[in-house]
Amino acid sequence: MRHWFSDGAFRAIVRNASYLGSSNLVSALLGLLALACAGRAMDPALFGTLVVMQAYAKSVSDFAKFQTWQFVVQFGTPALTRRDLDRFRDVAGFSFGLDLASGAIALVGGMILLPLLGHAVGIDPTDFWWALGYCTLIPTMTAATPTGILRAIDRFDLIAVQQAVTPFLRAVGSVIAYFGDLGFPGFIATWYVSSLVGDGALWWFAVRELRRQNIDHALRPGLFGVARRIQGAWDFVWTTNFAHSIWSARNAGSNVLVGIMLGPTAAGLFKVALTFFDAAGTPASLMQKSFYPEIRRLDPASDRPWKLGLRSAALAGGLGVLVALLVIVVGKPLIASVFGHEYLESYALLQVMSAALVVSMAGFPLESLLYIAGRQRAALVAQALAAVLYALLLIALTHYVGIMGAAIAYFGGQCLEAFFSLVPTVTAYRRRHTLSYYAPGEAGP
Repeated sequence: MRHWFSDGAFRAIVRNASYLGSSNLVSALLGLLALACAGRAMDPALFGTLVVMQAYAKSVSDFAKFQTWQFVVQFGTPALTRRDLDRFRDVAGFSFGLDLASGAIALVGGMILLPLLGHAVGIDPTDFWWALGYCTLIPTMTAATPTGILRAIDRFDLIAVQQAVTPFLRAVGSVIAYFGDLGFPGFIATWYVSSLVGDGALWWFAVRELRRQNIDHALRPGLFGVARRIQGAWDFVWTTNFAHSIWSARNAGSNVLVGIMLGPTAAGLFKVALTFFDAAGTPASLMQKSFYPEIRRLDPASDRPWKLGLRSAALAGGLGVLVALLVIVVGKPLIASVFGHEYLESYALLQVMSAALVVSMAGFPLESLLYIAGRQRAALVAQALAAVLYALLLIALTHYVGIMGAAIAYFGGQCLEAFFSLVPTVTAYRRRHTLSYYAPGEAGP
């Protein structure tokens, strides 16, 4: 493994992941503190309502959200590499325009659907206005342009700083709400303000970095006129949007489905297990965030990005085994001490879900490799097939097995997605000699 680190790109991936990792470790601990305060301050049913309320807003934003950060990386990184600033301005402007449009549509749609879906997902009519107010965060949740800009410019250190803002404020506010006995309204206000300030900090960092790079007027929103100058723009953003919407249905939407099938108390237990799962899977998610921008700077017709993917998968998979064992060993006492004994049922879920850690962590490079190969539609098909089967498994198993069925279905969904993504990735590798570094419509230097 020592010679792997002689590769500058691999070192950059690990370095950037380390930046994000240092931030996410702190963020995970702060997030657990915030959840612990909320779980101890309220009974499981009210805690579940808070979780479902947040999950509803996030699900709506994720469903409508265009993956504009991926668009900026895919089309903007090569432009920055050859210092084509006009091209980068077009990419950033189109991305910003999509964020504005999708955020407005998601906000209106989420508010309209809430009266119809609120009871089904477990939101009591007495809490309706709280949930409606929380929906005003949806536009900031949908925006991903600043993340893409910072990743394309290789400022992962700023992303790491920003990622700690929301959990820090949420933890501080939750402690105040807990000891001040502010109840449900206090926790709603804390989660709302912390999210708003955290998203605002991301925009501030992106604008400041654009000025430092002397890239003026990059955030002038545009759609159709700009898209005509970026061949393949609409195909890429719609495909990644559908893929992320499917991902949302499988992840954030899982809490909503569990709430529908088993009620808010079960949704709260499943949320606790998911929180630990997400925290344990942080190394892979961090490597993915640094992996995609780095391989986008490489020629996909060469072996180099594919070897980087294999090495990164091996490293992440090995970490996954260690993390899964650690979760099994310390999960039960940690849940009991953080959330209380009434939430210990979530440990049984976590034991099953920890097996999915190895699969999800080892398979993280597959989607990015498909994107650089121009096979984003294959990635969409893989996620769609896996998500449909996962939803069917979740509904069937929770009906017949109860909440443990949700954990089994989650493991099955991870395995299906990895398999369906691996097949087109292997095909793309075998045909790599037909690929070009430049995106459609881009000319070489």
